[in-house]
Amino acid sequence: MSNVRFTKLVIVVNALLPLALLLWDIYHKNVGANPQEYAIRTTGMLTLVFLSLTIAITPVRKIFGANSLVKFRRMIGLFAFFYGALHLTTYIWFDRLFNFKSTIEDISRRPFILVGMSAFLLMIPLAITSTNKMVKRLGGKAWARLHRLVYVSAVLGALHFWMLVKSDTRLPLTFAFVIALLLAHRLLLKYAPVAAPQSTSLFPKD
Repeated sequence: MSNVRFTKLVIVVNALLPLALLLWDIYHKNVGANPQEYAIRTTGMLTLVFLSLTIAITPVRKIFGANSLVKFRRMIGLFAFFYGALHLTTYIWFDRLFNFKSTIEDISRRPFILVGMSAFLLMIPLAITSTNKMVKRLGGKAWARLHRLVYVSAVLGALHFWMLVKSDTRLPLTFAFVIALLLAHRLLLKYAPVAAPQSTSLFPKD
């Protein structure tokens, strides 16, 4: 039990370290000529990183037999939601100055923002139903089906990133490739003639 708590502490420290470094760079003005854009893109990147880590838990666990990893999947998923919320907040704050009418108009004009907003909105029910109490209330099967939305959110997040980048698309394509591999693994486990896998979700029970 102490090992699990220590590992969770390590995850928390490492998950918050990028945010601390971002704030440090902003404070010391090491973020280039456009700090607002830097903050928005960095938080968006971190959202994709934690989404990718979340859906990577099951493949890594099954390939290497590291069943204990399932105990940390909920925490990693919640950090994906945390950075997604931070990404949205920085956009509304720095880019739209909390002008919600302007935000809605911007979303309608720029499809890549609509895609990114959709990715985040899909994460909200996953965060809301992240507790063991909600698993019991929804029922195991319905809850598991709901939490497969994490894959849709990850795909939309990668698409949002690709649509945003106008020149060098190597990084968004790398994210897309990794997410595609993880999704392919999920589909292989589901449809291949092997023993049924455990359900993959963004915020499973510990």
